[in-house]
Amino acid sequence: MSYVLTVESFDSLASCWANPSNSLRWNSLFVLPAWLKVWWEAFGSGTELCLRAVWQREEVIGIAPLIVNKGAASFIGSTDVCDYLDFVVAPGRERDFFSVLLDDLREKGINHLDLRPLRPDSTVLTHLVSIAQNRKYDVLYQQEEVSLELDLPSTWEEYLAILTTKQRHEVRRKLRRLWEAGNVEHHCVEASQEVGDYLDIFLKLFSLSRNEKVGFMNSKMESFFRSLAKAMAEIELLRFGIIKLNTQPAAITMGFDYNDSHYLYNSAYDPQFNSLSVGLLCKVLCLKESIERGKKKWDFLKGREAYKYQLGGQEIPLYCCQITIK
Repeated sequence: MSYVLTVESFDSLASCWANPSNSLRWNSLFVLPAWLKVWWEAFGSGTELCLRAVWQREEVIGIAPLIVNKGAASFIGSTDVCDYLDFVVAPGRERDFFSVLLDDLREKGINHLDLRPLRPDSTVLTHLVSIAQNRKYDVLYQQEEVSLELDLPSTWEEYLAILTTKQRHEVRRKLRRLWEAGNVEHHCVEASQEVGDYLDIFLKLFSLSRNEKVGFMNSKMESFFRSLAKAMAEIELLRFGIIKLNTQPAAITMGFDYNDSHYLYNSAYDPQFNSLSVGLLCKVLCLKESIERGKKKWDFLKGREAYKYQLGGQEIPLYCCQITIK
């Protein structure tokens, strides 16, 4: 079989994503062309863009969203804002894709791959590792983090039954206290025209949060969040959840709906309402709303924060993988 490797752009990737006739598996939010483009424009300075696609006749069988720096290639993205990454490959074509890609990287003098963060079901761990080992390349992979996720049941009561007795009691008790505290409004919205308004609320509450959050949200990161929100709203994936107490914003979540999953990307709350657990309850009510809309999975994303376990999240290990091409 003959294959052709092409240099791609973010626009051509977006066309591939929008084309229902190809069989590429865009297996996570963080490899979507809109996300990759925003990250590259915000943080890609000093690296070389290496967007490649492998084709067989008129069919694209895989995409490599890479950047190169000093002879080493890594994914477009970074661990602080991208929870897991991967190649985009048509199921069943992994061996063909990686064989062509590895040959091309070696010809171009790229002798090292630093790939992270990776889910266990990533194409890197399920296919690339064994292909590289068969070529006698040096391969090292190890766990470096965890992500948490929850398979959603079909009803709210079934969800509550998943929780421990203690956590179920705590959720119900805290919800009662919140509703008794005043005029409470909660709603989740697919942000499109109002994206700026909701993002302004998010950033304001974020600035009131604990010190490490404030340090994270510098001017460069705020610019990234604004660009990301705009780009994801344009492809109708951005979703905010907000609690207002007596008309005042008390807590907000920023997340994304993709396929049958909701990704809880970030959140913020006003510390003056800390006694009412508004930060936790905003997540709880958004989770409830996802169940009511028929979502199948809630992805709490990377990190071992206690609330993720309290709300039923199950650990998924995340790995890094180093490959030396010989």
